[in-house]
Formats: sequence, structure tokens, C-alpha cells
Amino acid sequence: MRLLSWNVNGIRACIKKGFTEWLEKESPDILCLQETKAHPEQLNAFIEGLKVYKTYWNNPVRKGYAGVAIFSGVEPVSVSRDFGPRAFDTEGRMLGIDYGEFILLNVYFPNGGMGEHRLKYKLRFYDEFLKFIDGLKNRNIIVCGDVNTAHTEIDLARPRENEMVTGFLPEERAWIDKLISHGYLDTFRYFDKTPGQYTWWDYKTAARERNVGWRIDYFFVSTRLSQKLEKAFILSDITGSDHCPIGIEIDL
Repeated sequence: MRLLSWNVNGIRACIKKGFTEWLEKESPDILCLQETKAHPEQLNAFIEGLKVYKTYWNNPVRKGYAGVAIFSGVEPVSVSRDFGPRAFDTEGRMLGIDYGEFILLNVYFPNGGMGEHRLKYKLRFYDEFLKFIDGLKNRNIIVCGDVNTAHTEIDLARPRENEMVTGFLPEERAWIDKLISHGYLDTFRYFDKTPGQYTWWDYKTAARERNVGWRIDYFFVSTRLSQKLEKAFILSDITGSDHCPIGIEIDL
């Protein structure tokens, strides 16, 4: 199976930049999107043209903000849009699909910018999400999406300059350590431990042209799935957003 994930930073804008043609060419089994910034009723013509995929969405009430979607060519067992019985997220940030053999969780984790209250929200979101997946005992889990944190120094171009910047704060990075310690594998680093591999570049400073970026988009899988992993990759040549797509190939 080929699974892709992409923070499109507005799917309507991305469609105007060649998204449909890219999707037809890539033809993943499952595509996870973050920061869609659109409700499905705003995309009727586009969705009707997706003959191979069924689409699933989670959006906040607020229009033009956040939102996640999954385009699936595989029939699911069930779909969820919250963290379980104690719903935490109200911003349309998580979409879970149970495929029987595995559970796929597509997540747009909060950004810690815009003040201390948002950093606290981000860290609480992290903790609540980890509690939720800890409760999915004895299941094969795939987590993908925009985590909004670079894990180690090789995951951003300028670590020293960003030590006190949200997205690279010690407490944010420590949560990724904790996630891994709870039995999850960073799929890209499983295959590639070289620096200079990024998934997000700042538009305002034309950072992409200079590859001054951050790797903040991930596929994590339960460690028991590591033997089924065949490939993990970053499609850094694909434009249309300030993020680029990432993916895995896994024998499921």
C-alpha cells in the first residue's frame, strides 16, 4: 500500500496549482490532507470527479480554518472524528479510519505560535492524543500529518537560531521522544538519517529556494509494523503549498 500525507494549506488554492493532476499521477491507495481550509460542500465538483476515492472530512465550524481529510481507495470499517469518549478537539484536527488490519490517524497538530495560550493548547493536545492512542491496545497504528515540531537538530536548517522558537522547543521535542518511547517509529528516519531533508519552508522569506526548511510532517507507525515497511520518502519537488507531500509504502 502507498500512503501519502500533505498539508495543502488550503485545498482550493492547491487545486488551482495542479493538485488534481498530481493526485491522478501519484494514485496513492490512501491520501491524508491537513489544513484543508474548506468544507466538502465547497468542493462538490472536485469530489464528484474523484472516481477512485471516497472522501472523509473533519472540519471546525469556523470556515477557512484547519480541517483534515482522507481520500481512500480502500473500504474502511469505521470512521471517527474525535479522541474517543472524551472529545477534546473542536478545531477539525483529527480523522481516524479503522481498516481492520490497521488504524490510520490523520492529524493536524496545533501550532504553538500566537501566544502562550496556544502553546499550552498544543502541549495539551499532544498529551491527550497520546493517551488516546495508548488506549488502542494491540492494534496496528499509523499516525500521519503535520506535527508542527522538528524532532532533532538535523530536522531543521538552523537549529541554534530556533532553540527558543515554538516548533523546536525542548518540551515540544520531548513529546516526540515520548511518542517513540510508547512504541512508535519515525518512518522517514528509519530509512534516512541524513540532514537537509525538510517538509516545510517559510513562504515569506523564499526559504524553499535556499532549502532553509523544517521537517515537521511525519508518518509514525507501531514498531511491530517496521518489518512491513518498504519505503518512506519526502516528495520535496512537489509545490502547491508551503509544505510538500510525504509518504510510505507498507506491505499490508
